[in-house]
Amino acid sequence: MHDQRASSPARPGALAETNAPAAMTGPEAAVRPRRIQLWSYNYDPEPTGIGPVSRTWALAMQARGHDVSVVAAHPHYPSPDWGTRVLPYREEREGIRVLRLPLWIGRSTARERVRQEASFMAAQFAAIPALGRPDVAVVVSPSFPALLPAIVGNRARRTPWILWLHDILPDAAAVTGLLDEQSKVIRASRRLERAAYRHADRIVVLSSAFTDNLTAKGVPADKLRLIYDPATRVPVDAVRERSSRAPRILCMGNIGFSQGLTALVGAFEADPAVAGPDVRLVITGNGLAADDVRAQITTDRVEMLGVVSSDRLEQELQQADIGLVTQHHEGGEFNIPSKLMNFMAYGLPVLAAVNPAGEVARIVEASGAGWVVDSSDPGALPRAVARIAADPEDQRLRSQRALAWAHEHYTAEGFARRFDAVIGEVC
Repeated sequence: MHDQRASSPARPGALAETNAPAAMTGPEAAVRPRRIQLWSYNYDPEPTGIGPVSRTWALAMQARGHDVSVVAAHPHYPSPDWGTRVLPYREEREGIRVLRLPLWIGRSTARERVRQEASFMAAQFAAIPALGRPDVAVVVSPSFPALLPAIVGNRARRTPWILWLHDILPDAAAVTGLLDEQSKVIRASRRLERAAYRHADRIVVLSSAFTDNLTAKGVPADKLRLIYDPATRVPVDAVRERSSRAPRILCMGNIGFSQGLTALVGAFEADPAVAGPDVRLVITGNGLAADDVRAQITTDRVEMLGVVSSDRLEQELQQADIGLVTQHHEGGEFNIPSKLMNFMAYGLPVLAAVNPAGEVARIVEASGAGWVVDSSDPGALPRAVARIAADPEDQRLRSQRALAWAHEHYTAEGFARRFDAVIGEVC
């Protein structure tokens, strides 16, 4: 349950049940409690993306005995359903103190997105004198421009800080066509990127692809720590029995350009005989590419629900037979979608339409928890669905492997323990 004392109202029904551990005692408790400040552009009550992951991190670190506070933007993602605020304000969510900073909200164009993030950067600079001096700061990227106040502020406070890298945004902006590689914005971003890597005491990355990307840019390997994000919903204890009907496929979360979902939905709709006429694809969430995806829907085999309540998302996860994870194929890999961890935590085998050489594919294949198709060939998706639908025993086996992998790698407790070790290094 979310703290009902929070001073800013959450959008009704939008909050997802998340993987929040109970307080730990004994050897699992933090040996040395510390004052930790999390700088996260996105935070609860945002229902998708980095917000739920940052909330899970804060609660897990609090459960280990740390004093955690958060500096975040006014909630705005994936759509501005919480209105606007022109002044900073404080609130408390589940015992976590949160300072909310104002934001000039807008994501419809590249110019609006740059302006939105620049407004957060400016608000962070203004807030630095009021932030005190924690033992350590953990800075989430994105927001990418917010790395500049992180460098300046933590240097001025003489505070060690950890960069927690969820996206390699200069690469992402160029690959998705949001910004031209030769533009002034990209060139300035590359300089800021190099400065952040140089000044951060440690960099926590989500995948070995991130590690390769950063080491190729000259970042010392001994500064990097690979820690997978946890599942943000509570993992189930056992795989449920599936019905004998045609598979129900669930895709959830942000619907942006980097997901490449438009072409895949178009291919799925193009030939019902390939995937099977009774197969259903359910899509929850919202984003900049949602209208393009919706335009590809021509039958009742695909349903777009938008951003749904926690109860409705729980219902969809319980009814689903397969979790669909998609990523734009071209260029380097610049994020790992958190839906992958949550699908596996529910014992859902994963159909990954991604770059076969990328980290998502590596995880799915190493765990044996699903199937990989090349997202540069949209027609491969319905062909794979046809093969999967014809072998329910294989679905059951991969479902069991998914849940076992999630319990081993994606619990909040294990995640917090690994992150705590990095904090110990820099403190």
